[in-house]
Amino acid sequence: MMNYDAVVIGAGHNGLAAAIELASKGWSVAVVEANVEPGGAVKTRELTLPGFRHDLCAMNLSMFAGSAFFNKNKDDLIAHGLGLVPAPNCFASVFRDQTWLGVSTNLDDTAARIAALSEKDAAAWRTMLAEFGADAPHIFGLLGSPMPSLASAKVAWKAWRSRGTRWLYDTLRLLVGSPRDFLDSRFENPKVKAMMAAWGLHLDFSPDVAGGALFPYLESMANQAFGMVIGQNGADTIVKSMVSLFKAKGGELILGAAVDQVITEGGKATGVRLADGRTLSARKAVIANAHPQLVFGKLLPADPARAEFDARLSKYRAGPGTMMIHLALDSLPDWTAGDELKTFAYVHLAPDLEMMSRVYTEALGGLLPAEPALVVGQPTAVDPGRAPDGKHVLWVQVRVLPAEIRGDAAGEITGADWDQVKDSYADRVMNILEGYAPGIRGKVLSRSVFSPIDLERENPNLIGGDNLAGSHHLDQNFLFRPVAGYSRYKTPVPSLYLCGASTWPGAGTGAGSGCMLAQMLGGK
Repeated sequence: MMNYDAVVIGAGHNGLAAAIELASKGWSVAVVEANVEPGGAVKTRELTLPGFRHDLCAMNLSMFAGSAFFNKNKDDLIAHGLGLVPAPNCFASVFRDQTWLGVSTNLDDTAARIAALSEKDAAAWRTMLAEFGADAPHIFGLLGSPMPSLASAKVAWKAWRSRGTRWLYDTLRLLVGSPRDFLDSRFENPKVKAMMAAWGLHLDFSPDVAGGALFPYLESMANQAFGMVIGQNGADTIVKSMVSLFKAKGGELILGAAVDQVITEGGKATGVRLADGRTLSARKAVIANAHPQLVFGKLLPADPARAEFDARLSKYRAGPGTMMIHLALDSLPDWTAGDELKTFAYVHLAPDLEMMSRVYTEALGGLLPAEPALVVGQPTAVDPGRAPDGKHVLWVQVRVLPAEIRGDAAGEITGADWDQVKDSYADRVMNILEGYAPGIRGKVLSRSVFSPIDLERENPNLIGGDNLAGSHHLDQNFLFRPVAGYSRYKTPVPSLYLCGASTWPGAGTGAGSGCMLAQMLGGK
């Protein structure tokens, strides 16, 4: 038996962040990972042709670059190989009339594009950015505090003292409001609203879902204020540097070793047993950077004393599914809307709020959407080293999709199994791309498609292809993530803790849950 202070299950970035923080406090830590490579949903591979490096799932590392974990460990991570590349032209949306609107870090450029549609909206954009400058420390302070906690209460108190009661009411409305209501109250032009609302579908917020206003607001303003960041030569730069730093601090990473069971003694978690029979003891903590339904559904035996928790956890809902399409290209897409689009990191093909509402409703009903929303990542426009000279990769995230297929909204594709229909559906996506960038099919050198079920096979935490590890609707967010009463990473099993996207503050590359959990455990 191998003995440690803590054993971390899962080498995703939250698990690695927790491991690094605890190792920094002198703990002996082992991280065990079922896959032969670390990273969870943050991986980069040659998925199409040699020399073409594709981010399998996550591409945007802005949350990591703005995180408390990065701020604390920046110099060490850079020393261990971390490379980040800024994207001055962050994101854009293309519309049905083949025009576009986008956000660049140069405020005058962004404002001029908006002013061409509405002078009033351009002024509102500048006003919102100024407000964001005052709001951001309080909002990010809340997102960076355990929920609930004395720290989050102090953030609210400080915000009230600084900004007043009205600000607290306005912020509460932002937190519970729908994207449409929030945007309608600020802007008049539908293209401005659509450009911002597209961010809601990165999570599981169609325009009229309560609680969805915050993400479009934060992403739009943060990109304007700070820009977007991607990883140099791939998103896995954060994982490689974290692994290197963890090992330098004395940590042990065990790859290709699935955990078969969380060992308990006297009701307390004391270690893990691996599928190959090895056991690792944990004197202080077992940390599961994994979907809670996998932890309590597979790694722990049923316990009548835990029946109520298990019943509530069984109702924890997945978000909609996702498809990833990776293309090796001879050159970047020739966007009809304009060549300047070739310089943007993200191009959203979600042209209006009505389309966003429709695709969401179709997916939730089990239908293959007739016109899915597409997030088209152009990483080689910013980081050309990901492909051979003059060539490019395209990262296409298809949002949102059903995990289980009941039919096709367009009435064209038959079959109810993703293995059967994924190529046909990828062809539909290519047809949509062709409508905005004619000739793109002729540029494709190779294609790799991951259906929602493929993504779950790649990473079991992505149940049904849900890259959020659970819906972020209000009843599963804040104090309720993943289950009311257990939002502070503890579980009903003493010394067993959860972190990752299924816990507060949710999905993304910010390493928030792993970092906060380690800080809470560090004094023990």
